[in-house]
Amino acid sequence: MPAPRLSRPPGERVHLPLMLALTFSTGIVDAVGYLGLDKVFAGNMTGNVVILGMAAAGADDLPLLGPSIALVGFLCGALAGGRVVRSVAGGQWSRRIGAVFALVGLILAALAAALFVIGRAPVAPSLLIIVAFLSVAMGLQAATARHLAVKDITTVVVTSLITGLAADAAVSGTKQPWPRRVLALALLTAGALVGALTLRWHPGLGLALAAGLTIAVATVGTLAWSARAEAAGPGRPEPSSN
Repeated sequence: MPAPRLSRPPGERVHLPLMLALTFSTGIVDAVGYLGLDKVFAGNMTGNVVILGMAAAGADDLPLLGPSIALVGFLCGALAGGRVVRSVAGGQWSRRIGAVFALVGLILAALAAALFVIGRAPVAPSLLIIVAFLSVAMGLQAATARHLAVKDITTVVVTSLITGLAADAAVSGTKQPWPRRVLALALLTAGALVGALTLRWHPGLGLALAAGLTIAVATVGTLAWSARAEAAGPGRPEPSSN
């Protein structure tokens, strides 16, 4: 029976692969954003800040408006996500967590559909509207993943992960979670590769794939949480996911 299988792993073992899947999805989204939506990162805000700095210095062919909208959209999404999940215990899944990830998936699906309708090369204002909603979705995802607190896996940021990987390796005897760190880096890279490849056909294809993955994460996570809660029985606390 599926429910007992879902109830066996503790929360951490369930959440880790789900957040790794979202890391792969983020790679797809950022590749589509940068290569297909006028050099805009929807998930990697560090990239947008660097682009804005270079564009402000007069660097050729670098946009100002798109990355600015992405920054504001991501901030709004992260703010909304933080407020929605703040009542959930840190490190725990809940219906709210699943609902936010499902909402992210639905936004990505709607944007994919919009791109299929608009065509391969959207122009302003359609382009900027897509950038705004895409960055809001990534902000929602990032805030919710942060609240879920799977160690080293934020789904959108890898600089701190690379720093930890290198710094811990330099300290003799330091134990570190090599598999998850290497997997996160590999999956983000693989996601970017897949996202870039989908642009050969249509930019909406990459967002559709990311939408499917995100909705799958929301579904599996919520089913696993429900199974654990049912296995714990009424009146007993949900198993810890830390």
